[in-house]
Amino acid sequence: MKTFLSTAVISTTTAVTLALATPAALAEPETYVIDDEHFSMAFEVMHIGYAPVMGMFRDVEGQFEYDEEEKQLTSGKLTFKSKSVFTNHDKRDDHLRKDDFLNSGKFPDITFEVTGFESTGDNTGIVTGELTLLGQTRSVDVDVTLNKSAEYPIGHEDYTLGMTAETTIKRSEWGMTYGIEDDLVGDEVRLRFGLEAVRDSGWL
Repeated sequence: MKTFLSTAVISTTTAVTLALATPAALAEPETYVIDDEHFSMAFEVMHIGYAPVMGMFRDVEGQFEYDEEEKQLTSGKLTFKSKSVFTNHDKRDDHLRKDDFLNSGKFPDITFEVTGFESTGDNTGIVTGELTLLGQTRSVDVDVTLNKSAEYPIGHEDYTLGMTAETTIKRSEWGMTYGIEDDLVGDEVRLRFGLEAVRDSGWL
């Protein structure tokens, strides 16, 4: 009888321990899909030294894998349609789509693919990724801040992450050199992102 009770106690304790440990043990990155209705990607380039021209890409899609418990971004990819460039000036936008800049006819997609992540604080980190532009790929570091993660209060009501991010690149590193020599168009391009991403429930 004593042996039976001891075995029962051990078995119960083990079961409880496993039950408590299982969620953490099984925790793994989950997929988040970019909400294209709540995504902004803005760029800023100096024009002849007078003032920056600001613009954006209006057509983007992507997703990423994020482990919220471990605060680790394990993978992800964003795709921007180069033809969707917008600076609120039709003639300038047409020029940006041509060979001097984005060459949208030959290179319709601009992609950023995550290759690494380093946490720098409770809600900040540096994402390293491969930016492919004009058919050339270079490594870029992006500063990221996680603003909020919670069930959405309206609409779809799914679990959602909200982030902002920014970095600065030199377009000449991708072979886009128009206007640099004469200082007509700046080489440095400041990029800023604001996005909401919805956790994939697995139902779709």
